[in-house]
Amino acid sequence: MISRRIGDFAGDRRVALLLIAAGLLLSGRVWLAEHPEHNPWAPLDLRDPVGWATDRKLLALREDAPACRAVLERSDIAHDVLEPAGEGACRREDRTRLADYPLSPDTPPVTCPASIALLLWERDVLEPAAQAIFGSEIARIEHLGAYSCRRLYGRDSGAWSEHATANAIDIAGFVLTDGTRISVLRDWDGEGDKAQFLRTVRDGACGSFATVLSPDYNAAHADHFHLDMSPRWRGVCR
Repeated sequence: MISRRIGDFAGDRRVALLLIAAGLLLSGRVWLAEHPEHNPWAPLDLRDPVGWATDRKLLALREDAPACRAVLERSDIAHDVLEPAGEGACRREDRTRLADYPLSPDTPPVTCPASIALLLWERDVLEPAAQAIFGSEIARIEHLGAYSCRRLYGRDSGAWSEHATANAIDIAGFVLTDGTRISVLRDWDGEGDKAQFLRTVRDGACGSFATVLSPDYNAAHADHFHLDMSPRWRGVCR
């Protein structure tokens, strides 16, 4: 005979617990469907806000160019995929060029993971910082280049630079829509708004890029931020 009072028998308690678990599971699935940024199984879409699962999904793209390009397509990001170029350690299999990104004097091809990092940095860090500090928007991001077939610091031996495969870019400054110019070389030191902006966007870049090196690192970076997507490590931020 089934108990008329739930909880009188162990079987009733098990049924109640199963019903509660099923309800929680269903609610969780519905919630994840409405918040794909937190869903580890949902395809990454850059139009979604950053969520709990975003970082893991981005890490998986570091050495998977086809999956990375699928993210750009899914996110409706205009870009060009160029033919491979170069030889040996400087062979660039992944040459992705963003079609609508405010780099100056041009928009060089970089790897797809570096392209995504640039997009997130601009959207989530550069634009909010420019608005908060100057009440203006980013017009141009000035760079010193992405590709350079060389070893670290131009040495004759040792590890190859991430620039050798255009998996890095050096950022020298910014120009806002109101005409304000911000230079890493001229404005890093100080206490004014420009120095505050540079430190804010340097720190913010650490959430998108694997490596961020600034004038605080050494004299070789006195005039630029080095940003790269090295698959060897993450979280180098100086």
